[in-house]
Amino acid sequence: MFNFLRKKIGIIGFGNMGSAIAERIKSRYDVFVFEKEAEKTKSLSGIKIVSSIPELLKQAQVIILAIKPQDFESAMAEIKDGAQDKLIVSIAAGITTGYMERLLGQVRVIRVMPNLAARVGKSTTSICKGAFATDKDISFTFKLFKYLGSVFILSEDMMDAATAIAGSGPGFLCDRVKDMSKSERKKYSQEHFIPEFSLAAENVGFNKKQAWLFATSTTSGTLATVEALGITPEELKVKVTSKGGTTEAGLEVLHTTGLLTEAAKAAVKRSKELSRG
Repeated sequence: MFNFLRKKIGIIGFGNMGSAIAERIKSRYDVFVFEKEAEKTKSLSGIKIVSSIPELLKQAQVIILAIKPQDFESAMAEIKDGAQDKLIVSIAAGITTGYMERLLGQVRVIRVMPNLAARVGKSTTSICKGAFATDKDISFTFKLFKYLGSVFILSEDMMDAATAIAGSGPGFLCDRVKDMSKSERKKYSQEHFIPEFSLAAENVGFNKKQAWLFATSTTSGTLATVEALGITPEELKVKVTSKGGTTEAGLEVLHTTGLLTEAAKAAVKRSKELSRG
């Protein structure tokens, strides 16, 4: 078992989310990164770069998988032999804890879903634990991801709903406010978007309190990200809308029906379709 002293955190993948996590936690933990594209890890400070996954496993107690779902199985094959005494934390969309356990064996795994607002410390992050992870593991992961914003502990059957609300919600909000001024965006969000989006969250399975917290956190994080990155809502919408993904599915329904409730349902449906269980 590990304690809550300064831990060594290994991150596989240094894309948007891997780099956001590393930058937010590097002052509190020793951070090691493996990234196969060397260009992405040039000129870093406070982060140690390693040349291979086996080297990362030697250095770190906690391994964060910040990789795309299509790269998942090859990464699992590389870490399998050295993962038995590690905590494995995955942020790969749609990858269930059961799927990871089938690939790795009886390994402590935690599934995490942050959103793009992690870049500015305003993420709405959902976490759930696998069959072999302990309460200490989930407490540690909660503490770790608090450095990126708000964290919610969920049962795994709610992760598709969390994807629809916190993952696709920024795209829905940006679509609604793309032609508004900064002050108009804030007013519209408070008076109209949050109440409607909270109801949408209830309709995909959250209780009233959770729904309101998810809606307010996702909304404030999205507006903060637009402002902090100096981009337009339309530009942020493009960043969170991947081809064939949950946000695209939700936006198609939103443009057809005009209803956030239906958009959220479509995003949940697409999340389930993409999931590997």
